[in-house]
Amino acid sequence: MPAEPLLPSGLVAFVKRDCPTCVLVEPVLAELAKHTELTVYTQDDPAFPGGVEPVDDRTLDVSWHHGIETVPTLLSVRDGEETERVIGWHREDWRRVSGVGDLGSDLPERRPGCGSLSVDPDRAGELAVRFGASRLAARRVELAALEDEMEAAFDRGWSDGLPVVPPTELRVLAMLDGTTRAPSEVVAVVPPDLVECTVEKVAINAVMAGCRPEYLPVVIAAVEAACTDEFNIHGLLATTMSTGPILVVNGPIRRAIGMNSGANVLGQGNRANLTIGRALQLVIRNVGGGRPGEVDRATFGNPGKLSFCFAEDEEGSPWTPLSTDLGAEAGVDTVTLFPGEGPRNVIDQKSREPESLARTYAVNLRSVHHPKMVMGFDCMLVVGPEHARVFSRAGWDKARLIEELHSLLQIPGSELIQGAGGIAEGLPPALEGATLPKFRQGGILPVYCGGGAGLFSMIIAGWVNGATGSQPVLREIRP
Repeated sequence: MPAEPLLPSGLVAFVKRDCPTCVLVEPVLAELAKHTELTVYTQDDPAFPGGVEPVDDRTLDVSWHHGIETVPTLLSVRDGEETERVIGWHREDWRRVSGVGDLGSDLPERRPGCGSLSVDPDRAGELAVRFGASRLAARRVELAALEDEMEAAFDRGWSDGLPVVPPTELRVLAMLDGTTRAPSEVVAVVPPDLVECTVEKVAINAVMAGCRPEYLPVVIAAVEAACTDEFNIHGLLATTMSTGPILVVNGPIRRAIGMNSGANVLGQGNRANLTIGRALQLVIRNVGGGRPGEVDRATFGNPGKLSFCFAEDEEGSPWTPLSTDLGAEAGVDTVTLFPGEGPRNVIDQKSREPESLARTYAVNLRSVHHPKMVMGFDCMLVVGPEHARVFSRAGWDKARLIEELHSLLQIPGSELIQGAGGIAEGLPPALEGATLPKFRQGGILPVYCGGGAGLFSMIIAGWVNGATGSQPVLREIRP
């Protein structure tokens, strides 16, 4: 860190021309210069104030190092140490500190000052970087003068295949303003390499993903959820299935950061949705070492492995939100991680009775991964507004829909065993006389969102559930 510039003994003033109070005290400073040792640092105009020989502090070096938050500020300095400070214009205080009894007699008794340029929000990050107080612990990567930043990220393996935003110190500092948590706080130990991930490292990857600072608490909560034993991100990476983490955000933060829960909710076009999910994936890649072709063994993968994040439409929903279904209090900001594949459409343009629409859902849910595979996979059922109205008008709540689906998805073992229907895949022949549910209890997770037009819903099939697979994991989003 650069050495703090020492102040000269005597009186020291900090001013800027673009401050009415500084202009007001210009003659006072000229008068002080006649009676005592006075040094005036000017932040914006080296010719201001008149009547003295100002010191140019347009670099803001002296102002920043001495914590000047307001101009004018008058300091009394002895042997390089500040002994007293007066902020703004206060006639009696300036007289007392300077020892000049008739100072400023023709001026108002008091006037507040203006903000110092050294604390201007547009410059704060730049100054912190320049003066070495950035709080960042990450190693710096020096690029050659002719090296392209975007190409450098590709060459060093930091990218998911799309361009990333270069994580400059200034950008990372700005990202960290999105949380009250310390940059050095460890968020999680990230598989597969089991590397400690700090808030700072999450912020670096959030910058690369294109996040805004206000998204950072959501990304941090998602990292916390992903790195639990229950979610088992290592297993989700290592599987050859085409599944990945899916993020569902609940609570007031959805609207505060502008997330999409309406038309095209699972598609492109919303910065928060796309970059939050991408930031989680970049943390898994860049911190944890989860790269395709290495630990990530997906046979096909799916586009959602770049980013799959959306918000539930709580305001439009006739039902309780997913977060409260999973145990959170209503109105609390949360993110839920679900291990899933890409979404598939459920189309039913004709059903106007809930029983009929539930049967449409059931026949589509029967095919999750394979019609003969039962109880091994959960699913997320994304219910669109027009379909939800069919249920809500008939008085069906979410519990009633789930109960009906479980009832419709009790499947005779004769249809599930190996060879049934001429299909070799299936359960052992000993289960021919059993009746088995397609999903375990709690294995169907309805979520409400989507555009207002279109009689559609979506199914997101999950990965292996239970102790050997992955559970949906909810985490509260903290500032």
